[in-house]
Amino acid sequence: MAASTTTSRYVQPALIGGLVMGVLTGLPIVSAGNLCCCMWVIGGGVIAAYMLQQNETSPITTGDGAAVGLMAGVIGAFVYLIISIPISFLVAPMEREIVQRFVERMGEMPPEFREFATRGVGTGFRLIMGFILWLFVGAIFSTIGGVVGQAIFQKKLPPGTIDVTPQPPTA
Repeated sequence: MAASTTTSRYVQPALIGGLVMGVLTGLPIVSAGNLCCCMWVIGGGVIAAYMLQQNETSPITTGDGAAVGLMAGVIGAFVYLIISIPISFLVAPMEREIVQRFVERMGEMPPEFREFATRGVGTGFRLIMGFILWLFVGAIFSTIGGVVGQAIFQKKLPPGTIDVTPQPPTA
């Protein structure tokens, strides 16, 4: 029963962090922010840790930050997929036109390369590969973001207060 209570307190912060990560990663121009050290992915983990700390009366642990960041990363990958599907189908004709113009301006090139470039890779394949990539990248970097968020936003205990949170045994 305690495990489900612990997990349930992560759900809302992870949904919010994952939503932020997924939307910002899925939008065409805005997603370029991820080129800067996976900014949106780490940011989703930080936001999830912040939201978790706001819901708690005592300081959250590093494990809490990592767990909520991991959940946010996985949720963010699914949000990214849902947002990317309609965007990909809207942008695909423009991408084909750009590639076609590029190939025409290249001049002499092997016919195999010309066929490969104009045929392109299917939108569905790109969506699946992008989802798998963001699932792994999101899991790793949003976990890091959750730990960073925990370190930044952890509530400080008032002076003279004894911390009663369980500590791991020392050897």
